Amino acid sequence: MNRQVPKNYTIIGDGKVARHIRHYFNLVGISFNQWQRSQSIKQLQQSVAQTDIILLLISDDAIEKFIQQHNFLQDMDLIHFSGSLMLDKAFGCHPLMTFGQELYDLKTYQSIPFVCDDGVEFNTIFPQLDNKSFAIAKKNKAYYHAMCVMAGNFTQILMRETASHLTSELDLPKDILFSYLLQNTKNFINNPENSATGPLDRGDFSTINKHLNTLQGDALEGIYKSFLKFSNILIQQQSYPRVCGDQESSEKQGVRLHGNEKSLFKEQSQ
Repeated sequence: MNRQVPKNYTIIGDGKVARHIRHYFNLVGISFNQWQRSQSIKQLQQSVAQTDIILLLISDDAIEKFIQQHNFLQDMDLIHFSGSLMLDKAFGCHPLMTFGQELYDLKTYQSIPFVCDDGVEFNTIFPQLDNKSFAIAKKNKAYYHAMCVMAGNFTQILMRETASHLTSELDLPKDILFSYLLQNTKNFINNPENSATGPLDRGDFSTINKHLNTLQGDALEGIYKSFLKFSNILIQQQSYPRVCGDQESSEKQGVRLHGNEKSLFKEQSQ
């Protein structure tokens, strides 16, 4: 446990992130002031007058304008939790976590890694928290955040839409994917490099074509093809021959995809 002098905080905002951080602070025993837009500016001034650090837990596109509109904040230590925002008057400490409607337990909050702007000392800002922290250059924040969004938000959208399709098209229960998705996540955590399975990983050309045929005209067709294209790129990077997503393009490229990566080889078109 860190034993540095505790800080005084004002949390600005009342969205999901603000509610989760307030709950985390309460669980740990960190005192704080809070302010939201329904309160007066005078109340904000009174809160920050007793504060060492201000946490700007409002939407990304509102943070810079909020600082500009409240001049008395500009000489204070301002921290935002945006993963992509780069500001001169506020520093970033991004909690790499998804925050839903339900609040979490202490163990979950303590497991959250924080990715901070280079030069920001997480332990100095939050001496009573024991979360792991990392630092990246501001110029790399957009790339970092894009990776996070694809890993988490894109996955959520895809899970939601595939589950919806199974329910609406095949009358399967809404929770039918749950155990499958949970085990996939566990497998990835246990062995990230070797957890992938399925026709793209096996090089199952016949199954891939069946999928593409049945998805024609479906909103998910483009997503399947995009993943197939990305899979091709990965295979090329691993010095394997190009894998084509349909029979016609396969014949043009003169490539056949067989049952696993070891049996990939290039054939001349007849």
